[in-house]
Amino acid sequence: MDDKQLLRYSRHILLDEIGIEGQEKLLQSHILIIGCGGLGAAAAPYLAAAGIGRLTVADFDTVDETNLQRQIAYTESDIGKNKAQALQGRLKTANSGIRIDAVAERLDGERLSALVGEADVVLDCCDNFATRQAVNQACVQHRVPLVSGAAVRFDGQLAVYRPDLPDSPCYACLFDGDHADDGVCALFGVFSPLVGIIGTAQAAEALKILLGIGTPQHGQLKIYQALDGSWQTFALEKNPECRVCSAKAV
Repeated sequence: MDDKQLLRYSRHILLDEIGIEGQEKLLQSHILIIGCGGLGAAAAPYLAAAGIGRLTVADFDTVDETNLQRQIAYTESDIGKNKAQALQGRLKTANSGIRIDAVAERLDGERLSALVGEADVVLDCCDNFATRQAVNQACVQHRVPLVSGAAVRFDGQLAVYRPDLPDSPCYACLFDGDHADDGVCALFGVFSPLVGIIGTAQAAEALKILLGIGTPQHGQLKIYQALDGSWQTFALEKNPECRVCSAKAV
């Protein structure tokens, strides 16, 4: 790091758990964020501010006026723009010293697999089941840690999946089959700060994975209820018959 970076990230460097070595790890890391809606728009600014050396943000959707109630990375001037490109512009103004790539397309197949294979950690911030399953499968294939979040109404979910570690469950171990969750915010609504709580928690877990600090969070599902401020934690176990990560599937 040069003198400018030492000053910029000094509040991280002061933390014994991070220090200069840890901050250098962050500057050399690559995080892929899939989905630039409420969760992605909350997580990305903190990851950029923290000094993740390369951020790739992916979303095919455009900013709509109804998004502004909770997706605070965007402004009225962004309406009609692609979300990934608009978020890229916002992040560049926040930290010009890192690389920020925007992918303005729906990711699937080989394109998704290639991007996941380049990343050190993936954040699943999307809002549909098919994409979540495809992202999970790519992470299992490339053994890339996955931090998954979801938010609807007043309820949030947070889970960390570590296919790079033995006996760690994947997303499909917990959620398999058909789930009609596409566009749930449009159907049921979502409490504005909820996406910030879950999205920033995803950013925190991603940083902890990269730094190798804190208590491991994989193998559990965390549920947040905004109306009473409570968190519940449920243990997850690897499904030996999982169609994605079991010995039969792999």
